Amino acid sequence: MATLNKQIWTDQIGHNFYPNSSFLNFAKDFSSLVENDKIHMASAGLDPKVLVNNSTYPIKVVKREDTPLEFELDLFETENTLIREPESVELAYDKLESVLYGHKSSLRTSTAEKAAHAFAPAKDSENTPVIETTGETNELVKSITPKDILKLKRRFDMLDIPLDKRFLVLDPRHTEDLILQDMDSFKNITDFVNGKPRRFAGFNILEFTRNPLYNSDNLEKIAFGATKEANHTFCSFAFYGDEVMKADGNVKMYDKIVDPQQRATIVGFDKRFVALPIRNKAIGAIVAKKAS
Repeated sequence: MATLNKQIWTDQIGHNFYPNSSFLNFAKDFSSLVENDKIHMASAGLDPKVLVNNSTYPIKVVKREDTPLEFELDLFETENTLIREPESVELAYDKLESVLYGHKSSLRTSTAEKAAHAFAPAKDSENTPVIETTGETNELVKSITPKDILKLKRRFDMLDIPLDKRFLVLDPRHTEDLILQDMDSFKNITDFVNGKPRRFAGFNILEFTRNPLYNSDNLEKIAFGATKEANHTFCSFAFYGDEVMKADGNVKMYDKIVDPQQRATIVGFDKRFVALPIRNKAIGAIVAKKAS
């Protein structure tokens, strides 16, 4: 065998890349703006003012100042895998799925973790609310309560964020807090019904295991990939679907056919991807407060 059919392998990596329950399914998809693994877009200027019962004409003309943006997609690379008889794998879908599962799963997790970090606000501000949990102590932190979620709802309400595309991505420990407080109300809080997430307090409820960390002293977000320290704490984060974006770039496969030392073929993959808030608005977080 002289070569592998890379199209078969890379297509399978990209097929159904986002699970149905992934919060990334609810972000705006800007993949069509990607060229050569770079994205070209504009940061939108201010929305126009509305005049009520106006009697002064001509109406003022205000130019919207959009800021052109160009940035490179992040590069995510998997470690290599050794495969015996790869030509037979190509011919059998089940074998192909088995070989690719680890690469696809790792890429899914890594891209979603980077996106979750990007969607969570850097710190509390008028447009990016960050609040602390206020419940009883559970494993050295204050539990999340329905009141905390309602407080975040109020902050979103004050920003006039539409209700339909608000999403709250719970850390599983916060899901546990809610269930322990009211089993009947919250036991199925993260389940989907007819393909849609359940709603509570105006948020569509999702869950992710790798939400970003915050500094418990000042409620500022910890840098992506930083080593966890004693004053770091976890969060659940929220966003409005039209205020965050994702973009998928190329998936590439690298292979070494019939390596003489290994007596096998070695393959690895990389994927280009980026996810960001569009205007740094309508994103928020509920941070687990350290118990004193």
